[in-house]
Parts: sequence; structure tokens; C-alpha cells
Amino acid sequence: MKKTIILIAICLSAVVTTRAETETEKEVKQIILGNNAYALKNLKDKVKTISKEGSLEFWSSGGLLHSIQQDTKREFDAYNLHPKHIKVIEINATTAVALYYVEGSYRQKDSENNANYLTRAMEVYVKEEGGWKIRTAHWSPLTGGKGTTETAVQ
Repeated sequence: MKKTIILIAICLSAVVTTRAETETEKEVKQIILGNNAYALKNLKDKVKTISKEGSLEFWSSGGLLHSIQQDTKREFDAYNLHPKHIKVIEINATTAVALYYVEGSYRQKDSENNANYLTRAMEVYVKEEGGWKIRTAHWSPLTGGKGTTETAVQ
């Protein structure tokens, strides 16, 4: 009986013990949530979220690798997307990787409605110009959802 109680206590302590997020993890998570809140309110992407070197990206619509520049702008007729389950891995003081899900609906200007957007995201962030910027991204649709409807940046 004593061994069982000790084993249960060890298991419970492993469940209760969680690692605190680093400052980098908190900052990158807040960038993702803040950028999304900006798009929800303003129906456009926040400026200067992309690295000064640009971002290489695979989109959930499929197709070839896209090269996105820092001044790329997207505007929406409707935007109701929500990032969820954000996990951030700090690589070093100037690089972090974020993995998360995005679900909801949106309609980019001059595009068709995407009413069942459900995708996985992986973004690499670099620290530059006083903040965290996207350097590369890979978006892939989840089963039961569909990826973006866009195939090129305007």
C-alpha cells in the first residue's frame, strides 16, 4: 500500500508540474494574438509583421513556395479567424518557432468566401527591428476544413 501511495504521488507531481513559459514564448504568442486581434478589428493585416528579409511560405491552398515581402498587404471583406493552442519553441535569443491552429471564416477582398477555414500553422520568427517578425511559414489544412482560397499575393 505504501509503494502505491508513493507511486501515485510521483505521478500526480509530474502532472501538476509544468514548465513556465519563457519571455520569448510569451512575446511570440502575444504577437500572434495581437496580429489576429488587429485583423479582426481592422479587416486588414497589421503592417511590418514580416521580416525585412521577407518570408518564404507554403500556403494551405497548396501550390508552390511563395516569397512574401515586408510591405505585403492583405485586406478583407470579412475576417473571423482565431488562432488556438499556440505552442512556441525558443531556438535562441533571436529565433523562435510557433505552432498552432487557426479556425473560422474569412473573405479576402476580391476573393471568394472561405467559410470553413481550419488549418495548422508553423511560423519561424526572428527578432529584428525591435520585435518578432515572420521569416518563414507553412500552413496546411486539417481534415474536415479547407485551406486558403488565395493562390497568389496581389
